[in-house]
Amino acid sequence: MPSGSAASPAQESHSAENLVAAKSPALTFISFFSIYFIWGSTYLAIRYAVATIPPLYTAGLRHLAAGSILLIWALAKGLRPTAEQIRASFVIGIFFFLIGHGTLHWAETRIPSGFASLIIASEPIWVFLGASIAEKKWRMNFPLFGGVVLGLGGVSLLLSHDALTSSSGMFVGAVAVLIGAISWSIGIIYSRRSQLSGNPLLLSALSLLSGSVLLLTTGTIAGEAHGFSFAQVTLRSWLALAYLILFGSVVAFTAYNWLMEHYSPTFVATHTYVNPIVAVFLGWWLAGEKVTANVAIAAALVIVAVFLVDRGMAKLERTSNTAA
Repeated sequence: MPSGSAASPAQESHSAENLVAAKSPALTFISFFSIYFIWGSTYLAIRYAVATIPPLYTAGLRHLAAGSILLIWALAKGLRPTAEQIRASFVIGIFFFLIGHGTLHWAETRIPSGFASLIIASEPIWVFLGASIAEKKWRMNFPLFGGVVLGLGGVSLLLSHDALTSSSGMFVGAVAVLIGAISWSIGIIYSRRSQLSGNPLLLSALSLLSGSVLLLTTGTIAGEAHGFSFAQVTLRSWLALAYLILFGSVVAFTAYNWLMEHYSPTFVATHTYVNPIVAVFLGWWLAGEKVTANVAIAAALVIVAVFLVDRGMAKLERTSNTAA
């Protein structure tokens, strides 16, 4: 998650990169399509995969395969991990993948994929609140205040009505996804404050592999191997898992990194608004997931909230840079 005079070297480099991007409209389109549609579709793919594959094993196998592909790629480029990077990857693996993705995959055995995506979409709000606590400094402006209030309201609406009025499994699943979203946010804050430097490709590969080890170990301890047989896995689950590995992790990750090199982080972050819309639509269209009035209202609140939080954070950064 990437982070003066008008003619600084960084700005000159950024301008040159934008020129490269402008000459590649097809690649730009494909890359944005990947982070918009593919990442939005992974929620439904997870639901299909965990239908016949234990959830922690699903996440563990997904990250093991994707991490291995990325590590081979990184090693082929001559990149080598340091001991510090390996240690940090385990910490990130806990927050991002064991808790963050582990709870999501487990919860999607109980709750609709679109419902889960809306809770996950609240992550920028938890990042802001967590960063404020970690920095012991409360910075606020009108967009941020409005975003936090609307976001918390949207999440509360999801947890208090549809989850509570459906079943205990629905409520527990919703809370699990919320815990995962908060854990992912803590991982983001940790990765920023650790100031760990290195190639994003290598760091992501190490984190994915660390997360896979943690997920597969935890799944085995939790008894997911008991009674599980590869023969019981349906073709749809295998295809969903393959889609998550190849497209959800490798292709979309590569597209995300390319976009971050050529466009501003704020522009690339627009996928945060689009992913839940794609997830809810695909869940309704392909899996028959119900979109109630409360879900629709909560979706609107969360998406607007994320937009406001992003704008508020950008405003704070501009103010901070001006003061510096």
